[in-house]
This record gives sequence, structure tokens and C-alpha cells, in this order.
Amino acid sequence: MRCSWATGNELLIAYHDEEWGVPKKDEEILFEMLSLEIMQAGLKWEVILKKRDGFKAAFHNFKIQKVAEMTEEDIQQLMANKEIIRNQRKIRAIIKNAQTLLRLKEEGFDFGQYLWSFVGDKQIVNHWEFGEQVPAQTALSQKIAKDMKKRGFAFIGPTIIYSFMQAIGMVDDHLINCEIKKDNGQ
Repeated sequence: MRCSWATGNELLIAYHDEEWGVPKKDEEILFEMLSLEIMQAGLKWEVILKKRDGFKAAFHNFKIQKVAEMTEEDIQQLMANKEIIRNQRKIRAIIKNAQTLLRLKEEGFDFGQYLWSFVGDKQIVNHWEFGEQVPAQTALSQKIAKDMKKRGFAFIGPTIIYSFMQAIGMVDDHLINCEIKKDNGQ
């Protein structure tokens, strides 16, 4: 038994079983997950997973420095790349977010420490019985989104940030009857 959204597709099942809700603190992995969440806005996660390799190739394996250096010419090439979601606002936001991360890093900012400070460096473990109980956003995701926007991050809001929190394991929203929750002893 898995969470209700992780059915029927091997990519979704693998993502659910191996990545979703697993704590991540590496800056480039965090940047990748934030970028994928931005790309996912308004779409099904399955679409993003199918195009994930395309995103990695297009965005230099989410190496922050390389993405931050992308040019207008690169943006135009990405707009013609059928291996990714060709949404100019989302593409520009990913590049801007890489530039923001570099600027903040120069100021001594650590993305992982920053994010995890909102939860006292401890995963929030919820005990939902049904998928309908899992919120799309919370007061905490609203607070983080507001703070990130203030720091210069683009194309984010409380819903994207809550999904990001789930993806990077700040929040474990596996349903109580999910085999992953049981395997983790929760």
C-alpha cells in the first residue's frame, strides 16, 4: 500500500518510494527540487518526472554556477527544447534563482541550513489517513515563501514551497497506511 497519488506509473512509484519525504540538504539537490517544483506548477508531477532527464541536461545538471551564467541565447535555445517544459517565465525564474543563490552564498548564506532552520533541523512528520487531508499549503510554507521572495527568489508561493518541503523531506506526508511510512518506523 502506497500513498494514493503514487499508483500506476513506475516513475511515480519510484519517486514516492525512494525520494519523496527523504531529507535532503545538499544545495544542488535542493536547487534541482525547487526548479522541478517551479516547472511542475499547473502540471502533473508525472509530466515533470518524464522530462527530468531533459531538465538535467538543459540546466547543466542543476549546477548552480552554470545555471546562473545562462544567457538570453541559452533561454531561446531552451524555448525550442522539446525535452523540457517551454515556459519562459519558469525558465527565467530558475536562472534568477540560481543567481540569487550565488549572491546569497557570497553573503555566507547556506541554502540547506536556511531552509531547515524553519523546522529546527527536524523533519515534520504528519499522520494523515487520507490523501484529501494533506494540505496544499500551510502557515509555515506561507512564511518560507514570503521570506524567500524577500531574498529575491522568483516564481514561488506557499503551494510550490509546501510541495518543495515534501520533496526535500522537511515534511513527511506519507499516509499512515503507506508502506514507506511503516518501513521508516513511523
